Amino acid sequence: MSNFEVIIYQKQNGIGYVTLNRPQALNAYNLQMRDELYQVLGAIRDDPEVKVAIFKGAGERAFCAGADLSEFLTAPSPVIARQVRWERDIWGVFLSMAKPLIAALHGYVLGSGLEIALCCDIRIASEDAQFGLPEVGLGIIPAAGGSQTLPRIVGRAKALEMLLTGRWIGAEEARRLKLVNHVMSRHDLLPVAEKLANKIAGCNPVAVACAKQAIIRGLDLSLEQGLELEAELGASLLT
Repeated sequence: MSNFEVIIYQKQNGIGYVTLNRPQALNAYNLQMRDELYQVLGAIRDDPEVKVAIFKGAGERAFCAGADLSEFLTAPSPVIARQVRWERDIWGVFLSMAKPLIAALHGYVLGSGLEIALCCDIRIASEDAQFGLPEVGLGIIPAAGGSQTLPRIVGRAKALEMLLTGRWIGAEEARRLKLVNHVMSRHDLLPVAEKLANKIAGCNPVAVACAKQAIIRGLDLSLEQGLELEAELGASLLT
């Protein structure tokens, strides 16, 4: 896909590559990026050639340093804002994606940048990555699911500490908290993400989608209900 201003989208060998492309602004998430990501996610979802997607940031300094507050803190009236969100619920689309999403994270991964990463299924970080949710210090709270996705990954206590204090954590602490799966050098970041993506892309896409659904939906169910879901999904593959 082309004609995007702040996103680069490419696909190759079953992998979709999504690059946040505002390096001069540390890839800050703005309204244009929201609209373009919404289009790209729809393309990934609907394209049978794409089996898995990798999200990364352009430039040397950041995956995404958060929302562009010069835009988001001057939003229109709540009525208009709700209408826009309903029309372009990008976070709902992120979290409903059947295809696996991998985040390759470097530099600043803050605010909306961390929330994008939390919407992905596998997170890989370079050694220089820094993670944080600074919203409370700005008099706001995460508006893209961070207060819900973070505790589901790192636990209630650590999520509260990060959110209430705004403290940043480095890559190794993020790995210990299971916020990221792997930490490696910047040089190896994309190759490792691509290696994982290629393994996923080589599997049956329906089985991959069912496996993802079983885990994500199952975590919000009782064990008994989760086992029933697993059985239903397994049976659907056999038929």
